[in-house]
Amino acid sequence: LQRMLSIAVEVDKSPNCSSCKIADVIFPFILNIPLRSQREAFLNTMESQLLRCKLLELLFQHSCDVPTTLPLSLAKILYFLSHSSVLLQYQDETATWQRWDEMVQYLSLLLLSYQNVILAFPLAEHLRSSLNDRMDLIIQKAKPKLQDGDDISHLDIQLKIEDFISRMQQVLGQPFPLQIMEKLCMLR
Repeated sequence: LQRMLSIAVEVDKSPNCSSCKIADVIFPFILNIPLRSQREAFLNTMESQLLRCKLLELLFQHSCDVPTTLPLSLAKILYFLSHSSVLLQYQDETATWQRWDEMVQYLSLLLLSYQNVILAFPLAEHLRSSLNDRMDLIIQKAKPKLQDGDDISHLDIQLKIEDFISRMQQVLGQPFPLQIMEKLCMLR
């Protein structure tokens, strides 16, 4: 399935457009996956970084009280950190802190996928372009086009992390597990 999804993104002249269409179709199914382990297995095994970005972006947009119109960027990921609530409806007795833990896990996954699409490896940095155009861009050693929201400061990050920690403490009403703090440090 993951290979077929990856190919479906790549065969279109605009991988960005096809990943949006595919994500729109798959998203309702992600909402209905009952177990965190199953959701993580699906998202972690996704071959297309671009499709993973789109799915996670939809997931966070869904969890925001006030969705944003920002294009996917580092600023938008920080927006999700500040405005997202617990992502999914749970049918089991999952502890509240585990729901927050899953949210931080998916934020980290979104950040890693976004970096792979935009900034990382020479072969991956033009994933928004078609295969033909991508080869030309790689040969020309063209730099990837960054979004306006990719220029964020360390202060922005620090303030958003602190805001997130205070929101989480209000909800949990207790010191939260070390596991979440470690994920927040990695995200930072």
